[in-house]
Amino acid sequence: MIPHRSVITSPALSGVRHAFFTREGGVSRGVYASLNGGTGSKDAPEAVTENRRRMTDHLGATALLVPYQIHSPICLALTEPWDGERPKCDALATATPGLALGVTGADCGMILFADKQAGVIGAAHAGWQGALGGVLESTVRGMEVLGATRAAITAVLGPTIGAKSYETGPEFLARFLEADAAYADFFTPSGRDGHNFFDLPRFIGHRLRAAGVGAFTDLGLDTYAEEARFFSYRRTTHRSEPDYGRLISAIVL
Repeated sequence: MIPHRSVITSPALSGVRHAFFTREGGVSRGVYASLNGGTGSKDAPEAVTENRRRMTDHLGATALLVPYQIHSPICLALTEPWDGERPKCDALATATPGLALGVTGADCGMILFADKQAGVIGAAHAGWQGALGGVLESTVRGMEVLGATRAAITAVLGPTIGAKSYETGPEFLARFLEADAAYADFFTPSGRDGHNFFDLPRFIGHRLRAAGVGAFTDLGLDTYAEEARFFSYRRTTHRSEPDYGRLISAIVL
């Protein structure tokens, strides 16, 4: 059982079962302690399986579906669980009760979506590549296919690397300016020559508002800064650790 204090929820999604799981409440050990949901990690497979079972039970779902994430703009609309290998995509949408849609992250944005009136939900994984490449807009379109209305969609951003923790180099800024010069607004000088802090949460919010969602909430949770609660790829890299755990965020009708 995962303690309720170890799970983050948002009032914006009240009435729809959901969870931004932290790293607490599982059985994994070492750098993966303790609720590692990443099948792509080098953690013991049986530990990850048990952790995901606990998440599924916590949500009261019939299945917890997490895709093989590839930093793409692809959203898959589901009516039933998939058979065999996980699909390669970075967002899911469904109107089928009991199917928990989940995404993993360890600095990238994990966004949960709901149109409560239409009974349609979604989940998206959006690092800088996905956010810039259109995964958020694809999720909204995938929900529309199932009957959602843009203006009725609520989107909530869970644990994500914060602006003051995300220093980037000049090539990174150039990619964004090539897409839109106005994106300079999401960068601030870090104090190191040619380097800037990138505000991924604010960029995600910008893209979702531009896509026409009715409401957007950023929970303001920095994965890099809050080690006790969250895994962080960047923190692991800075420490030269061998691997890192993955957080899961999920939603179910």
